[in-house]
Amino acid sequence: MAIDVDTARPVVPAATPAPTPAPAGEAASLADPGPLGLAAFALTTFILSTFNAGILPKTVEAVVLPVALFYGGFAQLLAGMWEFKKNNTFGALAFTSYGAFWLSFAALVKFVAPGLPAADAEKGIGVFLLAWTIFTLYMTLAALRTSPVLILVFVTLSITFVLLTVGAFAGNSTISQAGGWFGLLTAFEAWYASAAGVTAATFKRSILPTGSR
Repeated sequence: MAIDVDTARPVVPAATPAPTPAPAGEAASLADPGPLGLAAFALTTFILSTFNAGILPKTVEAVVLPVALFYGGFAQLLAGMWEFKKNNTFGALAFTSYGAFWLSFAALVKFVAPGLPAADAEKGIGVFLLAWTIFTLYMTLAALRTSPVLILVFVTLSITFVLLTVGAFAGNSTISQAGGWFGLLTAFEAWYASAAGVTAATFKRSILPTGSR
């Protein structure tokens, strides 16, 4: 496959409606988990999409599994938990869910897919992708209240999932490859949003424009 401001940080949670203030001193003790979650999502999506797009051979696709497990999976789960702590529903749901997506993807490829009947394997992969497509579509709706750069991330991610889902059900590698190219675009957009967030934190001002409202 391919798998969420204030003006200072253009990350998944950052453009959501202002969260309920935490007790004095509590919120200040937490760094912004958004750049971490976005970076983990972007890097893992990039690696997998190079195979989906046909840039690299499928014979070495397994290299994505450890990244999906530790960075796309566990790192995003941690970012999601910290977003819960910051009382940010959108960021918590997005990072936790896509972290779980990468963990389940790794398990699917390693333990489940090899045992599926060849005639039905693509349908099984298709329904897995369809479920994540549905989730991503309504998260895209929620993202409309965030920053333009995050809206773009979710729109292209939705297109990625739709193409990969259709390609899997139809057994059409051309459609799946198109999904891979949109996955690469999504990865670079998420990397940009992550870079904007972390540079804003270190420079104490916005460096990379995100169109924040």
